[in-house]
Amino acid sequence: MQSTVENVSPTQAKIDLEIPFEDLKPFVDRTFKSLANQIQVPGFRAGKVPAKLIEQRVGYDFVVENALNEAMDTFFQQALAEHDLTPIAQPKLEVSQQPSAEDREAATKAFIEVTVRPEIELPEYKGLKVEVEARNGEDADETEALDELRGRFGTLKPVDRPAVEGDFVSLDLQALIDDEEVDAANDLSYEVGSGTMLEGMDEAVTGLSADEDATFVTKLAGGEHSGEEATVKVKVTAVKERELPEADDEFAQLASEFDTIEELRADLKKQAADSVVVEQGIEARDKVLDQLVGLVDVEVPDVVLQEQIDQHFNNPNADADHDTPEHRAEVEENAKNAFRNEIVLDAVADKEELGVEQSELIDYIISTSQQYGMDPNQFAQMLDGSGQAGMMVGEVRRRKALAKVLEYAEVVDTDGNAVDLSSFVTPAGAEEATEAEAVEETEATEK
Repeated sequence: MQSTVENVSPTQAKIDLEIPFEDLKPFVDRTFKSLANQIQVPGFRAGKVPAKLIEQRVGYDFVVENALNEAMDTFFQQALAEHDLTPIAQPKLEVSQQPSAEDREAATKAFIEVTVRPEIELPEYKGLKVEVEARNGEDADETEALDELRGRFGTLKPVDRPAVEGDFVSLDLQALIDDEEVDAANDLSYEVGSGTMLEGMDEAVTGLSADEDATFVTKLAGGEHSGEEATVKVKVTAVKERELPEADDEFAQLASEFDTIEELRADLKKQAADSVVVEQGIEARDKVLDQLVGLVDVEVPDVVLQEQIDQHFNNPNADADHDTPEHRAEVEENAKNAFRNEIVLDAVADKEELGVEQSELIDYIISTSQQYGMDPNQFAQMLDGSGQAGMMVGEVRRRKALAKVLEYAEVVDTDGNAVDLSSFVTPAGAEEATEAEAVEETEATEK
């Protein structure tokens, strides 16, 4: 087989194929053998029908068409490997010449239009400079975390006073549209100031005591009349304040693995300090990626955009007003950014010769499955069953590539101080693993 490639654009290639009959013949013979098992001819056992009789029944052109249907993918894959092309969409095939009854051993000529990953010139990614918001981990305050922990063990106590932010109130609700009741609920519990119910609810109930009511106009957030404007009548039936347990040794033993409140405070302070590093790390990572991708011109194929848009908007569970010009523009822009990020980070991973360890895949499966509320084993089986195992490996590899770019970056805060993100780039577990591998290599060398 001979093949030539014409690069129509950075993401479009046209492959011309010329396949001698001797290369196609094994597929023709295989087709004859397959048809011999399907066609019944008196006097011949299944599988023993001669090729001439098969040809009389179905025609030589039919045999060639079936042979080509089977063979073209093989020839296509050979051409891709020969020219080092990676397709990212279903190719379009057109055959201009093939063997026929008139010219039984003619060469097959075809061309294939294929969308491929664009080749990019990777810019210098070492030493990118980014600025993040100044945060001081040493000054991290554990008070908020401690209060949140105390709140989990708090108790609600009825009070005889108007409701204020942070109180819990029991509510009866009635929603009216054009003076007709469309929804109602009784004995609802709500934390004043949380903003987790209807818009305008906090303003309505703040200052109300038990057995007092208020009326406000808002848009309903769910049900048959979701999005419609309604008049809501709310009655407070009880006001309760949360009583927090004392922050002492007894509480520390109840709420944690520590014996004293000092130990618990120290751990919460460390967690607060670590979260400062994580916040700066995430900000720096995002800015480094934006800066890196901004240095490269990556053409995004139309077929990739259309596939992402179709996948997003052809969801049968989507709301009726889901498909709007504004939302389509947002989805298209997100798809463009995701594709550019993927191309650039894959190039970095290639340059750095990054691989993916099984332990890294396991960590990815566990963390991602938690986001979806799924069992890790079921999540892994779902990915494998849907043929997305390769996607998973690619995603982990790109994360490592981005971490490597961040490792090379110069990060300062808004006060001009250098920011050490080594603990963010290399988590403790990974660092310990690297040290263990180094020890093993040393021991092996000494032996």
